[in-house]
Amino acid sequence: MRILHTMLRVGNLEQSIDFYTKVLGMKLIRQQDYPDGEFTLAFVGYGNEYDNSVLELTYNYGKTSYEMGGAYGHLALEVDDAYKACEQVKAAGGKVIREAGPMKHGTIVIAFIEDPDGYKIEFIQKGTIEYPR
Repeated sequence: MRILHTMLRVGNLEQSIDFYTKVLGMKLIRQQDYPDGEFTLAFVGYGNEYDNSVLELTYNYGKTSYEMGGAYGHLALEVDDAYKACEQVKAAGGKVIREAGPMKHGTIVIAFIEDPDGYKIEFIQKGTIEYPR
């Protein structure tokens, strides 16, 4: 088994695609409209769906916003340099909500940004976290 994708409901599909592709450097893998179901799906990610986990952006016709549930936390992305990644996000018009720096109770360098729908995305700086084997 493997994780295939994570689905996020979005209020403006084109704005979300622009954010994930232009601000975070993902690729639009595929997009399909389902008029009878009144929704459109767009899959974005850093690699193909066969070898990588991706994001499914779901736009439901006529729905422009969603209430964030209390159970959702964030997506996490590994970056080479969290400080530089935050600067790149700001330069591309994105929103940094926690500047890069060490965790309060540790040495892992993190930062948080927010997508156009308010979903939190954590940057974790490569080499500052040790993964169990």
